[in-house]
Amino acid sequence: MTTDGRLGKRDPRDSRDPENGPQTWAAVPGDFRGAGRPLPPPWEELFGPLRQGVVDELMVVGQCGQSIDARIATPTGHSHYINGEAGLAHLHRLRALVDAVVVGVGTAIQDDPLLTVRRVEGPSPARVVVDPNGRLPPAARVLAADGIRRLVITCPDAPGQLPSGVERIPIGLHDGQLAPAAIISALAGRGFRRILVEGGADTVSRFVAARCLDRLHVVVAPIILGSGRPSLTLPVIERVDEAVQAPMRVHVLGGDVLLDCDLSAQRVAVGRAKMST
Repeated sequence: MTTDGRLGKRDPRDSRDPENGPQTWAAVPGDFRGAGRPLPPPWEELFGPLRQGVVDELMVVGQCGQSIDARIATPTGHSHYINGEAGLAHLHRLRALVDAVVVGVGTAIQDDPLLTVRRVEGPSPARVVVDPNGRLPPAARVLAADGIRRLVITCPDAPGQLPSGVERIPIGLHDGQLAPAAIISALAGRGFRRILVEGGADTVSRFVAARCLDRLHVVVAPIILGSGRPSLTLPVIERVDEAVQAPMRVHVLGGDVLLDCDLSAQRVAVGRAKMST
């Protein structure tokens, strides 16, 4: 296992690793996108697999933070914060390494997230909301004009108006939903090569079920909720041998544990990014 030290604030020293001595995170986002030399420890172990997809030119990563019993919130919906500071810092590092972060409209409305990089050094990714029926309010923080690209993926005939500068991507429904493969293809066509599917649980579950993730990062907190919203809900299977195969590596993140699950063997080919962002 590798150890990610106590992280959480924007500080050039935020990458200290007690096993390997001081390491610099600040240069990692640039090196990650660079010529391919290994990242300094412990970052190559954690993030090296996200540099290049093995199915096509894209890398699609899902993320969820959960309790030991695989809950992401209590029955009342309270979830801030299940994961500790190091687990939250890991999420912000993921954001700093991808081109775009995707959330469903339910998460955008309920949590009103910023989806920016704040806990570590690095650039904020483009923000994407999957909103089939035009429910997202124009005042949502994810749509705030801050110089970062903002995109809403929706049905062609969805109602509502978006703030100036927000890109609207119309996609036809497939079986009553916006298909994950179509979402990825639309983003790839706009130049996004590395994509983080951050939430909520329904959105991440749909990407897993559609075989549209290369990797899934599950950050497990040392708590047991006993009831509440599950992190993943997938189609029912009858036999264990029908289960999704997910070889994984384990990393310690402070008091949390990261399960880095490799789903590339099942990932469907989507395409390639049209241009670099």
